[in-house]
Amino acid sequence: MITLKEALNLPKEELAELKKDIAAKAEAKKELNAYIAMDESGEGVPIAIKDNIQVDGWEVTCASKILQGYVAPYDATVITKLRAAGLAPYGRTNMDEFAMGSTTESSYYGKTLNPHDPNRVPGGSSGGSAAAVAAGIAIAALGSDTGGSIRQPAAFCGIVGMKPTYGRVSRYGLAAYGSSLDQIGPMTQNVEDAAILYNIIAGFDPKDSTSAQKEHTPITPDPDRKLTIGIVPNYIKDASAAVQKAYDKAIAALKAAGHEIVEVELMDAKYDIAAYYITAMAEASTNLSRYDGVRYGRRVEAGGLKDMYRATRSEGFGEEVKRRILLGTFVLSSGYYDAYYIKAQRARHVIKEEYAKVFEKVDLILSPVAPDVAYEFGAMKTPLEMYLSDVYTIGVNLAGLPAISLPVDEHNGLPVGLQFIGKAFDEQTVFDGASSLERAVKG
Repeated sequence: MITLKEALNLPKEELAELKKDIAAKAEAKKELNAYIAMDESGEGVPIAIKDNIQVDGWEVTCASKILQGYVAPYDATVITKLRAAGLAPYGRTNMDEFAMGSTTESSYYGKTLNPHDPNRVPGGSSGGSAAAVAAGIAIAALGSDTGGSIRQPAAFCGIVGMKPTYGRVSRYGLAAYGSSLDQIGPMTQNVEDAAILYNIIAGFDPKDSTSAQKEHTPITPDPDRKLTIGIVPNYIKDASAAVQKAYDKAIAALKAAGHEIVEVELMDAKYDIAAYYITAMAEASTNLSRYDGVRYGRRVEAGGLKDMYRATRSEGFGEEVKRRILLGTFVLSSGYYDAYYIKAQRARHVIKEEYAKVFEKVDLILSPVAPDVAYEFGAMKTPLEMYLSDVYTIGVNLAGLPAISLPVDEHNGLPVGLQFIGKAFDEQTVFDGASSLERAVKG
């Protein structure tokens, strides 16, 4: 597949042929179920869009039954920026319903398959975006990352996935799951393309109250810059042999490239998991209350207003979404708010401070993305197992930091990805480290 950098230099006629070629390939690989729908009408370089980002005139459903029939009346800010830069939204990619999941199995449209092994998950919730790029049926894609939903599917599918600092990319037009956690980011074939797409979508947006009023300086990755990189031995011991091998390989490659490696320690990730899921579910409970059958999408007719609410939400939401709404409502309820939600916010503050102390010593942290390579469908027997699999990614969202996942090795034909975590608003260093490691492992 042609890279984003190459596609941006194509004349209009060749772009039209490229779109036709992608459509034909997507049709030939439709069993992957990466796309929900495609649209060749836009002018510019085609970019796949996760189904929770508003595109004017598109049906945008967050892969949920409850939003069937909803048509977006406006463009998200990231879409406006894509169009201004000569790119065009090209197709809606599959995802876990309302971005709640790590496998893309909870989608109303059915599961997406991993292009490297159709018996394995592509990751989630941005699994459709990751699978489309990995399968060569998208030049690049946009995803959203609430607790690893860009980085984990990128790692499972063997592509690059980047989560910007919270507030660096506008959330206007992104269907909210966890408002203090969500970020839109690029999913691409390589680090350079990720930087190009990031530069296009980053920057302050007055329409978004969570947007950071900081000037965005365009990023040009510098693979020759020498950095101090922190490694986390107490984290890696819980990862699989395949991930540990990839970690050791990456460390050796970084040393050979002239980077300084420093051991650091982060506290037990069980606190990250507890703080994250309490926070995310509480925010989901609030954000999803708007989907009631009155204002958006699907409505189930019933005898009265309360019965209509109950019937619409019971039929429209999937099991995982219902579970998270119920748990979120519980932790926000009278008598439990202080016991759970407030404590989670205190823990979140401690986590953020811990990262700040580590970054006094190092420029970047090298970490696993997931405990293992992509697992088989049905391997997670309980929701708790799925939640625990986010152990390496959720701390980044709690602290609002930038991070990038890239493939560094493979195990039995499956990609193994690692991530660099950086200081808030220091995306330049994140891309510098990633480009250096990418070059080192590719030889």
